[in-house]
Amino acid sequence: MDSCFLIVVFVFAFSLSNGESTLKFVSVLYRHGDRSPTETYPNDPYKESDWPQGFGQLSKEGMKQHYELGQFLMERYKGFLSESYNQHEIFIRSTDLNRTLMSAQANLAGMFPPDRCEEFIPGLKWQPIPVHTVPEAMDCLLSFPLRDCPRYTQLMNETEKSDIFQNMTKNNREFLEMVRDKTGLDTASVDSVWFVYDALFCEKNHGKSLPDWVTPDVMEQLKVLKDFSYQIMFGVYAQKEKCRLQGGLLLNQIIQSLSAAADPHTKQQLKMMVYSAHDTTIVALQEALNVFNGLQPPFASCHLIELHQENGTFSVEMFYRNDSTVSEPYAESLPGCSQRCPLEEFKRLTRDVIPQDRNKECQIKKEASDAEDVKSKLVRILGRTRSKQVNEMSDCMQRCFSLPV
Repeated sequence: MDSCFLIVVFVFAFSLSNGESTLKFVSVLYRHGDRSPTETYPNDPYKESDWPQGFGQLSKEGMKQHYELGQFLMERYKGFLSESYNQHEIFIRSTDLNRTLMSAQANLAGMFPPDRCEEFIPGLKWQPIPVHTVPEAMDCLLSFPLRDCPRYTQLMNETEKSDIFQNMTKNNREFLEMVRDKTGLDTASVDSVWFVYDALFCEKNHGKSLPDWVTPDVMEQLKVLKDFSYQIMFGVYAQKEKCRLQGGLLLNQIIQSLSAAADPHTKQQLKMMVYSAHDTTIVALQEALNVFNGLQPPFASCHLIELHQENGTFSVEMFYRNDSTVSEPYAESLPGCSQRCPLEEFKRLTRDVIPQDRNKECQIKKEASDAEDVKSKLVRILGRTRSKQVNEMSDCMQRCFSLPV
């Protein structure tokens, strides 16, 4: 045992003396796995009762996706993380929804299967590992877009008046009218038909027959509009300011974690911070980093931010895993910096999307007529279920942003 320890120490010291990079900290953000639709359209032949656990719930395929992602993460960070779960090394934070909490648990089952000594029931290759959350109405970190911000609502109003939005609406007017008639919706707009695509996509993936009007061309056009709704949420128009009011909050938290890990006087033992959240969370962060590819992040997609140390200097590397069929995630580069970006340069380049006083930046003169406009936008962009939940956030959000994140 002692000789093995000496060899490990020697190899570690040798790698540092030769200038090899040493991983110091990892931030992991992933989307939940495959699920049932969050809602559907009036004429859909499939209702909530047709899904085993109802709308918006993690499927067995989603559980499998995250179990495999957990195995990938453990393989990638073998030697950095302990093979056995260590509460001091990893912390998991989830939004307070079944599908994200269950995804995190399935992910951890893939990362840390217990060895024989850790099994509390012989043969059971699972152990309980804590996943932390806060009530959705108080979640200021992961539940994007945050709708407590009048200025953000104003920016979304202005986005709808922009040339690109108006042109997209004009070019798809006949298509949207067809979708409205076939689905039984009262209205159909370029930023609201995403949930029609989502319902059809989930139904097809789960072996359900689609209506005759849903041709491959219709699905492709719905996909284009769905992706556009993600692009305008935090970008296209006034991207930097939208990011300051949204994804910049999460980016700021991640930068604080990187800075703490790089502090030579730190006593921090934490090596990995994991966030289990949503497609909109990944988009919000990637727009703030200016690396969003314009496409909805797929189920179980994962954005990695790594802190490395080399010869006393720290650098940041980013990777995006949105395809489980490839062995390595795609490298991402912060615009204006190399793929291995010096930490201080990383902080400098992202400074403009970090809010200094979000409460103040969110305030505008709000006319009484704006209130109904906000509610209607919530329904169109988030859907009825999520918009109702977000509408209940206002009071808690005011308390949340008066405290450190």
